[in-house]
Amino acid sequence: MKSFHSFLGSLTLLLAAVLGTASTTADARRYDYCRNCGVVREVYRDRDQDRHLGAGTVIGAIAGAALGNQVGKGDGRKAATVAGAVAGGAIGHNVEKRNRGSRDVWRIEVEMDDGGHRSVTMSSNRESLRRGDRVQVRNGQAYLYR
Repeated sequence: MKSFHSFLGSLTLLLAAVLGTASTTADARRYDYCRNCGVVREVYRDRDQDRHLGAGTVIGAIAGAALGNQVGKGDGRKAATVAGAVAGGAIGHNVEKRNRGSRDVWRIEVEMDDGGHRSVTMSSNRESLRRGDRVQVRNGQAYLYR
């Protein structure tokens, strides 16, 4: 009788270990395999404006100062240099601003499997992602999960 109870105890422990391992392994496999997957909640097109202005202003100011320095003598030359720098900087700023402009981007809001949220900004929506699509997020891009 003692060996029967020992056998049942061992069998119970073995079953608990096998079932616990299988459950843990299945959970680990699911999250290890696709811990960066989720469902698209929002997709919208947006205008992304480049706000990094500066080089055009600097180059314009230098060119304007150089041209202004060619005019006059003494204090008049100094005033012309300053005026040339200011005018050149303003012109350079406007030229750069006009040339940089803005571009269309796609913003994809993803509810991740782990409960988190990710916002992905892409230059195109080449996979035609829509709300409800299952995606994988890799390298800052969202891809249909197949």
